[in-house]
Amino acid sequence: MTGPGLAGQGLPVLGAGGWGTALAVNAARNGPVTLWARREAFAAELDRERVNAEYLPGVTLPVNLRVTPDLAGAVAGAAFALVVVPSVGVPDLLAELPRELGVVLCAKGLGPDGGQLTVLARRLGFGRVAVLSGPNHAEEVGRGLPAATVVASRDAAFAQEVQAALMTPALRVYTSADETGVELGGVLKNVVALAAGMVDGLRLGDNAKAALITRGLREMDRYLRAVGGQEDTVYGLSGLGDLVTTATSRHSRNRAAGEAIALGEHPGQGGKVVEGLRTAALLDAWAQAQGVDLPIVRAVAQVAVGAWTPQAALAELMTRDAKPERLD
Repeated sequence: MTGPGLAGQGLPVLGAGGWGTALAVNAARNGPVTLWARREAFAAELDRERVNAEYLPGVTLPVNLRVTPDLAGAVAGAAFALVVVPSVGVPDLLAELPRELGVVLCAKGLGPDGGQLTVLARRLGFGRVAVLSGPNHAEEVGRGLPAATVVASRDAAFAQEVQAALMTPALRVYTSADETGVELGGVLKNVVALAAGMVDGLRLGDNAKAALITRGLREMDRYLRAVGGQEDTVYGLSGLGDLVTTATSRHSRNRAAGEAIALGEHPGQGGKVVEGLRTAALLDAWAQAQGVDLPIVRAVAQVAVGAWTPQAALAELMTRDAKPERLD
């Protein structure tokens, strides 16, 4: 079976971490898929063992999913590819890809200069760009549990191509024209999830966590409106939906990292990238420069660099000036 975006050897999914593998397994329900892994030995292991024991254990790779370390071969003849590497690796990977290839950016992070990865892709000369984001844990999508996500692009036809390639009975895919809102909502929620993990680590209770998530959503709204995102997006799958999942789930590496920090432990999880730790500092610097009030982002950024303890961050947030609850 072939479809939009599929080459003869399959839809290219670039990045064999947990999320890349889960997206590849899901897309393979529609047709052939090529999963690219940069490390040759790792690619050979995945192709041989048919399971990604390092990043997505327990999920068998379907027979129509092939794994390769050959990037040029993986994208040859394809209309578009899913770029599923950590945000810090996106610029280098994009630099290796042909510019006529459409790219769907699946990382929830910022570029090296703190800017949007979609903006970077266009600056590099890619004409068809989209972003994929939503409340999607790899552990569940890979197992075929029901989920929903959003693909956003300025190019409505391209968003629909991606939708057709990824939508399955297990993954409902919506489209959006709000590229900025979908991309940056996924960025800020990681920082709030770190704070939620700190609430868990300090055993502060359900009331505190509910208050944090609610106020975190307000910060997402304030941030996205400041950068040109649409209000509807904040309360959609890539905003509220992703925030709830990432701030509460046992699968969330950002939440787990926050909990580890509060317990005085190392925040890393088996070498997996915790996007929120890097993002917090970038967002805080932006907020300070723009005069936008993001107190949770500020607190997490200060904890991440060791300037504040989680207890000090809590005190800072709880003793802010009294004010009415407003929608701004």
